[in-house]
Amino acid sequence: MTHAWEDLVSAAAQDGAALLEKCAGDWSLPAGELTWSSLETVDHLSQAVVGYAALLVARPTDRYIALRIAMDPSAPADQIAESVRVGGTLLAQTLRVTDTEARAFHPWGTGDASVFAAAAVLELLVHSRDIAQGFGIEASLDDELCAPVVERLFPAAPAGHRPSDTLLWCAGRTALPGLPRRTDWRWYGDVR
Repeated sequence: MTHAWEDLVSAAAQDGAALLEKCAGDWSLPAGELTWSSLETVDHLSQAVVGYAALLVARPTDRYIALRIAMDPSAPADQIAESVRVGGTLLAQTLRVTDTEARAFHPWGTGDASVFAAAAVLELLVHSRDIAQGFGIEASLDDELCAPVVERLFPAAPAGHRPSDTLLWCAGRTALPGLPRRTDWRWYGDVR
């Protein structure tokens, strides 16, 4: 199945940002069950999404790029959410102009645009959910956004479950019936 990855990234950025807008309060608290604070988690999320766009522009074969970004620790939730939308837009626009032969380095594989798009959707959905949980907000993930991510990044994922549940299991966030929660996981980053 073919996916318009730039549309999936845009939708995930909108979903994630809408969730983060609800997270008013102390961003130094842990993001759900993570050991990172909510601010550290949104820093990671933003760095990843913008970094994936930068990797597709620079196309290094053996290293990350030197660009680093960070969230303003005094920014309110609406500005943090705006930053997530901006990162998603930058990546979506980059995906629109990236040719199919483009490849870039990641420690988990030399990927094409679909790898970095799917990884960004994963980051946006899962980490926004982590942060929301830290603020006591329950959030469900959109199965239509999760299904292509599971298909692209986790080719050995178990079948027969909702895509959102499978993605959360793949990312070590939950157990599935008959399958314990994963404690060591990574996505598949090579071109397929």
